[in-house]
Amino acid sequence: MSQELDYSDYVMIKALDNGVTIIGLTRGRDTKFHHTEKLDRGEVMIAQFTEHTSAIKIRGKAEIITKHGNMHTNDLQ
Repeated sequence: MSQELDYSDYVMIKALDNGVTIIGLTRGRDTKFHHTEKLDRGEVMIAQFTEHTSAIKIRGKAEIITKHGNMHTNDLQ
């Protein structure tokens, strides 16, 4: 079954400490890193999934805000 992606959905990532790393991962046969950003405390990045981005990996203490809800990276430990 074919499913169309909704590119209007955004993910907001707010750094709660210095040095939070956000890594975009590619779609396709082989998953690879294609983009990396570093945020310092208080900085915010707004990202979205696209035809090229299938996943976002976050390292460090951050708040993640989506239409599905909010979480902190330390909530997952």
